[in-house]
Amino acid sequence: MAVWEYKVISSGKGGFATPALLESFLNQLGTDEWEIVEFRGQADNPLAFSGLARRPTQRDWTLEDAAAAAARAEADKLRVEFEAKFKSATTAAAPSEAEAPVHEAGRETDGLRRLRDTERDSDPDAPEAPEDEWDKLGAGDELPTFFEAMRPHLRRNQRGPGFSVGVDYLAKKWDISEDEVIGALKECGLDVPDDEDAKVTYVDYDGDLFWVNINRRGELWVNTKEKSRPVFRTVQATRVEPEEGAKAPEAPARREEREPRPRRQEPEAAPSGPAEPLPSGPALLDRIRPFMRKNRREPGGSGSMSFLSRALKCSEAALVEAFTSMGLDANSAAGDPPVFVEIGDESWWLNKDSRGGIWINAREKRGDAGAGGQPSAPESAAPAPGNVFAAVRLLLKETKTGSVAAPVDRLAGDLGRSTEELLGALTTSGLRIPEKSREKPVFAEHAGEIFWLNLNGKGELWLNAKASRYSGDGKDEAGEGRRPRPKKKEAESGDAAPEGVAPEETPAA
Repeated sequence: MAVWEYKVISSGKGGFATPALLESFLNQLGTDEWEIVEFRGQADNPLAFSGLARRPTQRDWTLEDAAAAAARAEADKLRVEFEAKFKSATTAAAPSEAEAPVHEAGRETDGLRRLRDTERDSDPDAPEAPEDEWDKLGAGDELPTFFEAMRPHLRRNQRGPGFSVGVDYLAKKWDISEDEVIGALKECGLDVPDDEDAKVTYVDYDGDLFWVNINRRGELWVNTKEKSRPVFRTVQATRVEPEEGAKAPEAPARREEREPRPRRQEPEAAPSGPAEPLPSGPALLDRIRPFMRKNRREPGGSGSMSFLSRALKCSEAALVEAFTSMGLDANSAAGDPPVFVEIGDESWWLNKDSRGGIWINAREKRGDAGAGGQPSAPESAAPAPGNVFAAVRLLLKETKTGSVAAPVDRLAGDLGRSTEELLGALTTSGLRIPEKSREKPVFAEHAGEIFWLNLNGKGELWLNAKASRYSGDGKDEAGEGRRPRPKKKEAESGDAAPEGVAPEETPAA
């Protein structure tokens, strides 16, 4: 009974480079008396496989085995005697290439290689055997070309047609450096681009196109696709002019029994007549009230001229002119105190934003109860410029840095005024409303303190105050509101501004 030993055989993930190397591997298994019992190939690569082989390690003695062993011993003895005679003949006179044995040439013509002596493979003192075709496989002429050696490693391109492989992957598989692979690409006629925007150049080999590209990560890739083959050719046709009096071919007549389909009626288009004239007075205000949105900083509503003109299907100029005829002022600059007009139970006014857009605003009238319990008319005028700082000073709260500050909208609510009224009084007193959070503030001095406005990171407008380090004798002719320059010693002290307030500058003497 025979005892077997097994061996897992594989060509590797990429397979063999050429069929000759695959044949050499299988013949070597046969020489070592291995029997392949399982062979699995890959559909996309015929040179890649995996399998299982076995060979006996112990056999039962039979008469046939004894006869075969005796025949092999006799054959080995005859072969040794023949080799001794052949060597003695070759030492006497070396034959020329033309005097090669006829049977050897015949065997090469038949495509069969001659037998190889493997008895002396384990003998280090044995003379070298003559070189055969299998020993020439490593020669340069028998090596595959660069394109053929690269084919087993190509993978289908995920972003386009054809196949591709990375240069770093080839260098790892072939156990060489990337510079050597790049040098081989250049020797084969391929251009290596410097960046991803470089123009792609193609080379043709064996009916396929090859090119090299570089991706955003700086990796070089070799790509290939099948060369497009023409499927048609263009020819110049001759233009034919219709003959005079020739009638166009009539369409085939429809069946008489088929009733014509009723024509679908198209919807009538809206009449494109002139826009309706704008109403005047309170009727216009009632017309725009549904299109106004809630005011962000105080009760009431507001709407822009651009939006309202589109809603009413009129021009902005016509709408502004209609509001101006009602007594509203649209020519004031951004930051100027608004002019209020009382219409019914509401106060209306126009103002401009930082981009020059005109807005209309409305809120309920504010006023104190007069005689008979009836509310008196609201005070539409802003506080006096000289008294606004004294009025808001007691409402400012102290901060961690020693100054005092408060949001402008909260101050307006505590004073019972609108934000626009308070800002109008502050700007009249010399302050300026900043447009950006990092804009340098403009200072105004009152009662030994300096006041300024600033925007915090959330877009909130704050009023700040701090004790002045200088007397009021150093005012210029322009009075309060000049921009002071910080003193070097004070600037290096590192005083921080209160939370939500931009750092102020100390006025110079």
